[in-house]
Amino acid sequence: MGSLATAEACDTNAALLASGDIRVLPPIFKIYGQSRAFSGPIATLKVFEDNVLVRELLETRGEGRVLVIDGGGSMRCALVGGNLGQLAQNMGWTGILVNGCIRDVDEINGCDIGVRALASHPQKSNKKGIGEKHIPIHIAGTVIRDGEWLYADSDGILISKSELSV
Repeated sequence: MGSLATAEACDTNAALLASGDIRVLPPIFKIYGQSRAFSGPIATLKVFEDNVLVRELLETRGEGRVLVIDGGGSMRCALVGGNLGQLAQNMGWTGILVNGCIRDVDEINGCDIGVRALASHPQKSNKKGIGEKHIPIHIAGTVIRDGEWLYADSDGILISKSELSV
């Protein structure tokens, strides 16, 4: 997948921005991982302070997808750590967006994937297996659907209803 500059995508797709076919996430996410720019089709997950389903999804073949986790914005524990970052890399995921926290930042920064999260937190999450996969989720006032496309770089994060051309 070629990289697509988010600023350029916004400039050349004004009509798609106006219609809501492309949405820009607010600049609230910190950048982690070796891939500063990444893109791919989205797999959605909704969990709260529980990462059992995060592991389950990351254990499947990523095939260049981006896992978008609605963790409810919780700042009380981490949903992704170094082991899951390495698993995502090994299974072919291109990136992870967490509306919540990660941990093991140095390990995640060593992984060849892109990660965006609100912050880091040293405490691990619960292990109850509660949550929902592949459903529409809401992050920072934006609806994100399974199968849509995410584009991320140093300028920001775009969600698109369809793949954008490079």
